[in-house]
Amino acid sequence: MGANVSQLEREIGSDLFPPNEHYFGLVNFGNTCYSNSVLQALYFCKPFREKVLEYKAKNKRPKETLLSCLADLFYSIATQKKKVGSIAPKKFITRLRKEKEEFDNYMQQDAHEFLNFLINHINEIILAERNAGPSNGNGNANPKFHTGGAATSAMASSTASKSSSTSNSNSNSNSSTNSNGNSSNSTGSLNATTSVLDASGSLTATTTPIIGSGGSGTGTGIGIGTGTNGANSEPTWVHEIFQGILTSETRCLNCETVSSKDENFFDLQVDVDQNTSITHCLRCFSNTETLCSDNKFKCDNCCSYQEAQKRMRVKKLPMILALHLKRFKYMEQFNRHIKVSHRVVFPLELRLFNTSDDAVNPDRLYDLTAVVIHCGSGPNRGHYISIVKSHGLWLLFDDDMVDKIEASTIEDFYGLTSDIHKSSETGYILFYQSRDCA
Repeated sequence: MGANVSQLEREIGSDLFPPNEHYFGLVNFGNTCYSNSVLQALYFCKPFREKVLEYKAKNKRPKETLLSCLADLFYSIATQKKKVGSIAPKKFITRLRKEKEEFDNYMQQDAHEFLNFLINHINEIILAERNAGPSNGNGNANPKFHTGGAATSAMASSTASKSSSTSNSNSNSNSSTNSNGNSSNSTGSLNATTSVLDASGSLTATTTPIIGSGGSGTGTGIGIGTGTNGANSEPTWVHEIFQGILTSETRCLNCETVSSKDENFFDLQVDVDQNTSITHCLRCFSNTETLCSDNKFKCDNCCSYQEAQKRMRVKKLPMILALHLKRFKYMEQFNRHIKVSHRVVFPLELRLFNTSDDAVNPDRLYDLTAVVIHCGSGPNRGHYISIVKSHGLWLLFDDDMVDKIEASTIEDFYGLTSDIHKSSETGYILFYQSRDCA
């Protein structure tokens, strides 16, 4: 190898360096590690990268949007003459700060909230461009949503988090912004409104908690309705890659009637317990809970509020399964969020066991593709990095730095075995890619 060959190229070796692959770090613009880490993870999710580059190829002169800026960034990386290096995503960050004012500052931001916003916003852009016609002018039109009728499209939560929300105990929390610019409320949880389609074809809203460390805390996104006609009922490539379906099953303990309701999700939020695994966390996600006292279920068959049992199970597994580990927890005695650094093992291969009886693809096997890692002692201080798998190699991306690591190094990011509050490097968002789409 010549004198201009990088250390990374030497470590990989010229014979083993994947052809037509590029490993480029991203320059940090003061506080953009939250963005850099997620973008690297998404770039190495092969189906997502391919669709973004395909969008670039089909849209030669698009109006500038966050999606067009992302496509330009991915294209720039994919067409570099060098195999390794760094690139400044200035255009993307500038557009991001225009689109979302909560990101237009130099304060600590939350990587999951950025991922949530990015995926939903890209989906909105695709829908808007699809619906654009002579009457609305250009590809920046707003998506149209139909409630009821043959072509039904519903707003659904992009983030599914287990909660106990019933028809007689919905509550609204007033958000406020603290001195750090982080959204909070009286319970310390960030709430996302989930609009789901009920049996009559109407939209009903429930509230699910989203615990994050910064930003706006909003988690609503675009879901697919039950209709089969019309442009909005057609899934976008974002749906095809990330969207799964959860089914909520509720059994009335008085009449034994079981009712179920499907909800779309783009990622799953799971609570973390000490010295456990992702499989354990997902099983807990689907544990049966009893609805009683002030949290009773309104049974249509009994025409009254009754005690009931409820559980959430996965009905359709997505192509890319994104798992958000709820690492930040509000502690009332401290009046703030703290980091939960519990050790949670995430395997290189994953099969879900909390699927419904009528699941579409219950035996789907996943491979770990990328992990966004939070480094630090709390939500308002720290740093984000990511590790990705590419052509059998594991790489660590720390802003503009790229290093090759061994697969065994992943264990360093499981978390701490003790409950002592100290700085840690822990897996925060996991990306599992279905083996049948590799």
